[in-house]
Amino acid sequence: MTAARPRIPVKPGYFTVPDEPGRTPELLCSRCRACGEYFFPRRLVCAKCLSRESEEVRVPARGTLYSFTFVHLPLFGSTGVEYREGYGVGQVDLPEGPRVQLPLAGRREELRVGQPVRGELGVLLEREGQEVVILRFRPVEA
Repeated sequence: MTAARPRIPVKPGYFTVPDEPGRTPELLCSRCRACGEYFFPRRLVCAKCLSRESEEVRVPARGTLYSFTFVHLPLFGSTGVEYREGYGVGQVDLPEGPRVQLPLAGRREELRVGQPVRGELGVLLEREGQEVVILRFRPVEA
């Protein structure tokens, strides 16, 4: 049995990387102590009441797909232009209040507005023996 490679976030400060690969990551948010509003990414000043009294909180990466689009970019290679399936980008409403925009996992026909989604980590690249991971949302299977 080979040991799992260490996983690190593509950019620190936005989400957790659980030790167990199957666990749902958490978003690193801030919550205003004055009015209770949540923000992602974290803020020093509340955009609702302008208070500077905030605390860092972790929010499970789960919510409802509010809207999405699919991005298609042509790839230019030695044989000319190639087209790949593309990838989704969605806006997800978290139960705590914020609407976040992050990549989506899955095929276009699997996505629909209003469906529950859950965060997962995807390997973006490997660097110096570590897996660099991104957070993306996938539809929750019924």
